[in-house]
Amino acid sequence: MSHLKEIYDYRQMIYSLVRKELRGRYKGSALGFLWTFINPLLQLCVYTFVFSVVMPNNIDKFYLYLFIGLIPWLFFSGSLTGGSVSILSQKDMVKKIYFPREVMPISYVTSNFVNMLLCFIVIFAVVILSGVKLNLVAICYLPIIMLDEYILALGGAMLTSALTVYFRDLEYILGIVTMAWMYFTPVVYSLDMVPEKLRPLMNLNPMTPIITGYRDVLYSGQVPHISTLTSGFVLGCIVLVIGVIVFNKLQRGFAEEL
Repeated sequence: MSHLKEIYDYRQMIYSLVRKELRGRYKGSALGFLWTFINPLLQLCVYTFVFSVVMPNNIDKFYLYLFIGLIPWLFFSGSLTGGSVSILSQKDMVKKIYFPREVMPISYVTSNFVNMLLCFIVIFAVVILSGVKLNLVAICYLPIIMLDEYILALGGAMLTSALTVYFRDLEYILGIVTMAWMYFTPVVYSLDMVPEKLRPLMNLNPMTPIITGYRDVLYSGQVPHISTLTSGFVLGCIVLVIGVIVFNKLQRGFAEEL
C-alpha cells in the first residue's frame, strides 16, 4: 500500500509525461493531431478491402464490425510494443533522479488510452451514421470494458518494459508477436468462424472477451454477458499482477543495465 501511495504522490509527474507524449506524438508532421484519427481510418480501409473484397465474409456491416474491434486492438498492441521501451527511452532520467519507475509504463499506457478515447468519437460517429440503434443501458458498461483493457495493457507494459531493459531484442520480437496475436484475436473475424474445438483456446486470450464486450455494446446494441465482463477483468488482473511482480524484481538493476 505504501508503494501505491508513493506512485499516487507522483501523479503530477504522470500527468506531465502523458501531456508531453500526446503533444509530441505527431509533432512536426503536416497534419499533426489529425493523425490520431487518420491512422486508424486508413488501417480500417485496408482491412475492409482485404476482408470484404479479396477475402469476403458474411458479416453484416463488416466495416463497423471491424472498426469496433480494431481501435481497442491498436491501443493494446501499441501499449505493449511502445510500452516495452518506456524505461529505455527515459534512461537518463532513470539514472539521475529518483521516482517510482512504474511511472514510465503507467504514463505511456495512459497516453495511449487517452488517444483511444479520442478515436471513440469517430467510432460513435460511424455507429450513428450506420443506423445502428445504441442501447443506453449497454453503453453504461463501456467504461467497465475500457477499464478491463487498461488493466490488461498496463500489466503487459509493466512486464515488457522491465524485460526489455535486460533483453533489448524484445522490442523487435514484440512487433511479430502482436501481429500474430491480432489474428489469434477476433478482430477481423467472428468467434462463430472458429472451429468449436479451438474456441476454449481462444477464450484463454485475454483480448477475446474485451473485443467481444465492445462489439456487444456498439455493434449488437446489447448488454455484455456477465461471463464476458468477468473473464476480461480476471485475465487482465492476472496479467497485471504478473507484470507488477516481474517489474518489482527487475527494477533493482535498471540503473546498472542502462
